[in-house]
Amino acid sequence: MAIRPIKRLIRATPTLEGAGVHLQRVFGFGDTSDFDPFLLLDDFRGDRPQDYRAGFPWHPHRGIETITYVLAGTVEHGDSMGNRGEISSGDIQWMTAGGGIIHQEMPRGDHNGRMYGFQLWANLPATQKMTAPRYQGVNAADIPVVASVDGTEVRVVCGRFENTSGPVQGVAADPSYFDIRVQPGKKTSFPVAPDHHVFVYVFEGKGVFSGTQALENRQLALFGDGDEITVEAGAEGVRFLLVSGKPLREPVAWRGPIVMNTQAEIREAFQELENGNFLKRMSNR
Repeated sequence: MAIRPIKRLIRATPTLEGAGVHLQRVFGFGDTSDFDPFLLLDDFRGDRPQDYRAGFPWHPHRGIETITYVLAGTVEHGDSMGNRGEISSGDIQWMTAGGGIIHQEMPRGDHNGRMYGFQLWANLPATQKMTAPRYQGVNAADIPVVASVDGTEVRVVCGRFENTSGPVQGVAADPSYFDIRVQPGKKTSFPVAPDHHVFVYVFEGKGVFSGTQALENRQLALFGDGDEITVEAGAEGVRFLLVSGKPLREPVAWRGPIVMNTQAEIREAFQELENGNFLKRMSNR
């Protein structure tokens, strides 16, 4: 096994999004080729309702998938197809926007005012950008957990860990999305596909990755080549997202919530929004 070295370190930075939601942007809206097929990662953990309750009112998406993972609180959502629902603590919603959808996401904190979670955007290949929208909503109880003898726990949202597959299936970039907890002082390793881009994002505790770099809350490490990552947890343990995906290696044209392959396609999408026929150009997957 070849341990992946750390290629790049990022600390999340405060950002305003939606109707005035205070969140931490980890990466996005720039050159994201190192993260391909992923485009953006937002950390929307907050303890003050005034920082998040304005939410994300009606807005369009095309050409991407959005992955919402809630740790505490509830996100109420609705869309142009008449779908309504809630994403609650421990739940995942994997939304394929495909050819076009208009939706809203309204955070609602728990009884302590906490609204904790993450949203990751994944790109769609050109051949699937205009497919029909779909949802894969997974309740917390249906996400398998693989526990090791040393106390390490891996929640398998998407992809395969050891002999366990996650409930999210049929995603173009063949991603893995794991929520991992390593106990205090323990050292362990995780295999990763050598042809995938791989990153970790720490959100609790502290750990040393690849034997060289200590990461703490709201820090991300992007890895270089190899087929394994290692971590040694600090005195309080460490919890992090481990995400990987196969690069699409396609041109990216990006404007706000719409990601296509050419600027002409971007102009066409926004013209359709203005003309009111944005939702009419969908084919089946």
